[in-house]
Amino acid sequence: MRALFLILTVFLCACSGYQVKNLAKSDVDLVADQFIAESRTLVLELTAKLYKRNPRQLRASPGMTLEGRLAQLRANPGPLVFDELAGREGIDAMNLAFDPEFSGDRVFALVVGLGGMLRQAYGYKQEMFLFDPLNGEALRTSARNVEVLAWKLKNSRQANGRFYLVSHQSGGRVDNLSFERLFGKLIALQDMMARIAGDANDRAVNTAVHTVSRVFIPLPI
Repeated sequence: MRALFLILTVFLCACSGYQVKNLAKSDVDLVADQFIAESRTLVLELTAKLYKRNPRQLRASPGMTLEGRLAQLRANPGPLVFDELAGREGIDAMNLAFDPEFSGDRVFALVVGLGGMLRQAYGYKQEMFLFDPLNGEALRTSARNVEVLAWKLKNSRQANGRFYLVSHQSGGRVDNLSFERLFGKLIALQDMMARIAGDANDRAVNTAVHTVSRVFIPLPI
C-alpha cells in the first residue's frame, strides 16, 4: 500500500506540475487558496491606487515609499500589526483612517486594517488544508465590512469638508470607477467563499448581518 502511494505521488507530481501538498487538500481548500491569494493581490492594488491619489500620506512616515509599504504588507504572512499604528489591526486600524485625531498615514492604516481583516476571515492562513475550518460567518461579515469601507471612503469628510482620503471623487465629481470595481471584486470573493463554506459544512450561513451599516462589524471568532 505504501509503495502504491509513493508511485501515485510521483505520477501526480509529474503531471502538470501537481504539488504533493495538494494531496492534503479538498476541492474547497484549493478554491480557498485562490481566493486568499486574489484578496491579498487586490489589497496591494488598492494600496497603490490610494497612494497615487493621496501622495501626502507617505510623508507621515519620513523616507517611506510606495515600494516600502507594499513590501511591509507582503513581508507579514499572518496578522498585520505595526508599531506606527500602535498595534491596532483589523477594523480598529481601518477606523484610524477616519479618525480626525489621527495624524499618521491614513492609507497605511486603511490597508493594514482591510488586509488584516480579510486574513482573519481565513484564520490567518495563507493556504488551506484538510480539516482546516472555514468560518462562513466571518467571511460574510468581512464582505459587509468592505461595503462599509467603500461607503466611508465616498462619504466621510473632515471638519474642513475634505475627504479623509481621495478615491472615487476629485474636484466634486466622480472620476474614477476603478475603486468601485476593486471593492466589488473583494465583496464578491468573500460572499462567494462564505456560501462555499456553508455548503462545505452542510449548513446555511447565517444572514443576520445583511443590512447596510455605517460602522465596521467585528468578525465572529
